[in-house]
Amino acid sequence: MKSLQHLHTFALPASSKNVLNIDSIHAAHDFIAHNNKHPFYLLGQGSNTAFIEDYQGTVIKMALKGIELHDDDFCHTLEVAAGESWHELVVWCLQHDIKGFENLALIPGTVGAAPIQNIGAYGVEVGGFIQSVQYIDYADNKLHSIDGKNCEFAYRDSVFKHALWQRAMIVSVTFSLAKHWQPVLTYGELAALRNPSAKQIFDKVVAVRQAKLPDPKVLGNAGSFFKNPVLTFQAFSLLQKDWPTVPHYATDAGQVKVPAAWLIDQLGFKGQQEGDIRCHPQQALVLTNLGRGTGQQLLILARRIKQAVADQFNIDLEHEVQLIGAKGKVLL
Repeated sequence: MKSLQHLHTFALPASSKNVLNIDSIHAAHDFIAHNNKHPFYLLGQGSNTAFIEDYQGTVIKMALKGIELHDDDFCHTLEVAAGESWHELVVWCLQHDIKGFENLALIPGTVGAAPIQNIGAYGVEVGGFIQSVQYIDYADNKLHSIDGKNCEFAYRDSVFKHALWQRAMIVSVTFSLAKHWQPVLTYGELAALRNPSAKQIFDKVVAVRQAKLPDPKVLGNAGSFFKNPVLTFQAFSLLQKDWPTVPHYATDAGQVKVPAAWLIDQLGFKGQQEGDIRCHPQQALVLTNLGRGTGQQLLILARRIKQAVADQFNIDLEHEVQLIGAKGKVLL
């Protein structure tokens, strides 16, 4: 058995039968050809995964590298290998005067994981930049490409969590970034910036994230544990009637997003513990491993929070972190 504790940022004690690196397209095809009938889990940097117990299969570490840049008069087109670090790609783009990703700075994880989660922050989602995603289908072991418009991008969601879940090994993502850049300053602390450069937005986002979120290298965590719930206007009106001060944000789809952290905070969970798993004292949306936490303790605390929010607010929280048990995905 191989330890997985150092391969996911929650650093929970867990093992798997084997851990393999995929560092070439040939290696990916070869693995699928010989192991497709056996259970395996594809892992990037482990920043959105928590192994809550020993996994009865092989963990595949995506290690494909490479960035190809093509320009025309209007756009920068980037084809980026799935194993590249997302944050390092953001830095690389700024160094090459390519703007658009700056609001997404310091989001942990790999490029290959970005479309699965449709990562987003400060008013920007990565799905808006994705031209296509290249993946190997486990069924035929062939390379396929899916257009961004067919990826079914939604809030922290995509086709890779549904129809293509456990069917697709993403090997690269192609992004298109317009040369005519417009800063996005509609969210949070960025609204106070005046005519900022992309680098100034990047610096602000990094500073805010570092101030709000614990460093997983110091304190085990996977960032925001729950998604912010998106409510119909009618459901939100009922919530607001009982809780007039509830923060909220209108969505493009005519719905209302409510901060999960606020809901959890109202119920007094900051600082609460289950064994060595703690709800962060400064950020209620982050669950942390104080050092000796276990997957079972994480499940108990997360389920307690989920149930309390349902009882008090009639809202069903969804967890953002992929919880992996002995046979795969586990739901709260």
